Amino acid sequence: MPAVSFQSVTKTYNTPKGPFQALDGVSLDIEEGEFFGLLGPNGAGKTTLISILAGLTRATQGRVLARGHDVRIDPAQARRQLGIVPQELVFDPFFNVRETLRIQSGYFGVKNNDAWIDELLENLGLADKANANMRQLSGGMKRRVLVAQALVHKPPIIVLDEPTAGVDVELRQSLWQFVARLNRQGHTVLLTTHYLEEAEALCRRIAMLKSGRIVALDRTSELLRKGSGSVLHLRLDGVLPPALAARARVTGNMVQLPVRDAHDIESSLAALRAAGLQAQDVEIRRADLEDVFLHLMAAPAPLAPENIAV
Repeated sequence: MPAVSFQSVTKTYNTPKGPFQALDGVSLDIEEGEFFGLLGPNGAGKTTLISILAGLTRATQGRVLARGHDVRIDPAQARRQLGIVPQELVFDPFFNVRETLRIQSGYFGVKNNDAWIDELLENLGLADKANANMRQLSGGMKRRVLVAQALVHKPPIIVLDEPTAGVDVELRQSLWQFVARLNRQGHTVLLTTHYLEEAEALCRRIAMLKSGRIVALDRTSELLRKGSGSVLHLRLDGVLPPALAARARVTGNMVQLPVRDAHDIESSLAALRAAGLQAQDVEIRRADLEDVFLHLMAAPAPLAPENIAV
């Protein structure tokens, strides 16, 4: 039995401009103990899918199961399987950190939970903030508390919706070490993130959403293999020739060009020289998950969900 099963999930919102389809027949299973990545650009439907799993939004069509419990028919049991870290910073300003975690434990009927709360505080760098009021915490510290709240009842399924957005490097490192440990202990992890290097390092399988449909679903290693090739990195002062600009990724004066072989590399550098441009800090590396992601997002969307090979 999968830990999480999305079965032909469709969600349509009624808007002043007419119906908007946020999800279009999404089907995928996440196995017990899996570290699974759900990727896509803003508006692809990731948060809608998680909201349906959490019982915060109802699917227009389809079913969602959490360890066999239908989130619509058996919401209480389904919710007990889940620990969800939302994107938004939501907190009660009247309690300190420890009180917040004790109250969260009570929502799930968990008593005498202080030993696990202490472990969460220690592993998430909150031990010295245990008695601090939530209003006194920085944004990064509040996000750490959200993670602790999601884990306080030791859920078998951990859902992380952009957990490291806008937080410091220290939290990212400590969070991933702790979550990876929980995953090794058997917890299933579902992650959405815009930091694709995190997904590449952590997730064994990845689904990519575009306009509410799955456009890729495979093991991370297979996605990287299918996107095999090289990328030419260089620093450049000036404007790229149109032929190169059409396929380049440019961030400030850093340029990344996909290249197939040595001849393609030399042709690209020759085109730069012909345009009177001097390339600096030239480096060649293998394509990574970000390259695969951008290629898939640029490709035309499939005609129907059933066309996806999984």
